[in-house]
Amino acid sequence: MAAGADEPSAGDDPERPAVPEHADRGRDDEDPGRSLWRGLISLAILVALVVSLVLAVPGLHGVGDAVAGMHVGWLLAAVALEILSCVGYVIAFLQVFDRAPLRFGARVALSELAFGAAVSLGGAGSVAVGAWLLVERGGNPARIAERSAVLFLLTSAVNVVTLALAGFGLWTGLLPGPHNPLLSLVPAAAGTAVLALFLALPAITDRFAAKRSPGRWRTLLTEFASSIRTTRRLLTTRDWRIVGAIAFLWCDIAVLVACFAAAGFVPPLSTIVLAYQIGYLSNLIPIPGNIGVLDGSMVGMFVLYGVSATTATAATIVYHAIALWIPAMWGTIAFIILRKTRHEPITLRPPREVRRQRRLQRQRHAAD
Repeated sequence: MAAGADEPSAGDDPERPAVPEHADRGRDDEDPGRSLWRGLISLAILVALVVSLVLAVPGLHGVGDAVAGMHVGWLLAAVALEILSCVGYVIAFLQVFDRAPLRFGARVALSELAFGAAVSLGGAGSVAVGAWLLVERGGNPARIAERSAVLFLLTSAVNVVTLALAGFGLWTGLLPGPHNPLLSLVPAAAGTAVLALFLALPAITDRFAAKRSPGRWRTLLTEFASSIRTTRRLLTTRDWRIVGAIAFLWCDIAVLVACFAAAGFVPPLSTIVLAYQIGYLSNLIPIPGNIGVLDGSMVGMFVLYGVSATTATAATIVYHAIALWIPAMWGTIAFIILRKTRHEPITLRPPREVRRQRRLQRQRHAAD
């Protein structure tokens, strides 16, 4: 039974320890760890190069001065907010992988964040690392792949909705900032189009699948439609854990706000949100931590929105350092623990309905 599966298959015991049949793979098990360490080393080298560049290039001395003069209190707040963002991702992970043991699930989620920060994987790639860790503990590969897709779609949907709302808010004047349609309406329209496609894809996919004969492609189309429906259900069902996916994004945006506050100037929230969202498209470029690429993209967007280049560069560099090293360090520790305990069995939590019934029974007993 998969450590992250939602429903037990016939004959499965939810309380039965899951022991991986392939725990002893030798060198194969070490490959992700080596990739993570190489990514961390590359990240450290790239950070050192960026710092050296800021200090050595005369035109960037103003950025160095702005960073040196940042308010320490706001920087501590930024660190705390990044920790909350990581906690949000853990909650989102446990919402999707509902039966994973809490401690084990949290470590897998943090490991995903570490790989996303230090290794050139992108969002989907870091989720794949989590799937590998779950399968290693005896999980069903097909089921975990489906739930991993749901996790990626869930966090992506929050990003798309945020982009659309911020763009429309800026364009209509509900939010302060430049009302240039290119900087407001276009991002809003792009986010709305992606969201509409997301909502319509299951029906479209079902029609394509119905026209194909049974086989691999039909199975893939059916599973893709199922993942989108599950994601929609998670987004619309009353479940407090949806705050995890929201906090994962918004606490990270708040880190950037805190960095601007530390530098002495905070642009309008809509400007920060849109520059953040559009700048993060550079994650498609495979560079460890996106050092230089993400910073340049964000700074360029902030300049387009009318923010001082020096202030934007200082805030973005400090934001990026916090957003990289907090999840990278925390997740690396979690990954090391997972590797050291990979031979230990895990016990799945009962389905959520069973847990709810047990809570109600305990409450009745306590009332009696």
